[in-house]
Amino acid sequence: MKDIFQIFLPNRNIRFSEDENGSAQKYEKSGLTMEQALRIKEKVEMALRVDKLYRNNALGLNDLSYHIEEDRYKVSQVLNEHFEKNFYSLLNHYRIREAKDLLLGQSSLSVKAVMYEVGFNSKTSFYSAFKKETGVTPNDFRSIKEFVS
Repeated sequence: MKDIFQIFLPNRNIRFSEDENGSAQKYEKSGLTMEQALRIKEKVEMALRVDKLYRNNALGLNDLSYHIEEDRYKVSQVLNEHFEKNFYSLLNHYRIREAKDLLLGQSSLSVKAVMYEVGFNSKTSFYSAFKKETGVTPNDFRSIKEFVS
């Protein structure tokens, strides 16, 4: 992108801030220190791993930020830079991780019950997220694991 601007606008003084991968930094002016980012990352992990906020099917970034008492924009930055996921991808990761445990550990629960238990409200979004994370549908996951055991 930088080269294109220099070719078409050679007399313009356009600055590009680049990270080690050569891509423009989205959060160049955020002011978030590494210490703050690591603290926020730890709080996010605790909120999801221990408090299991992801089970709330109406959870949004604002809710997470409020729960951990941090600025929404800083939380978003930490998710993108330190988890390398956006908010919904991170939520789905935790939801699917628990769904896998429930599918294997509680065979009496239906797939639909598991879906609601971990925070999804749509069968389509659950199946889509599950397949994206594992490569198979929830039913196939359960069947494969039962067959292998």
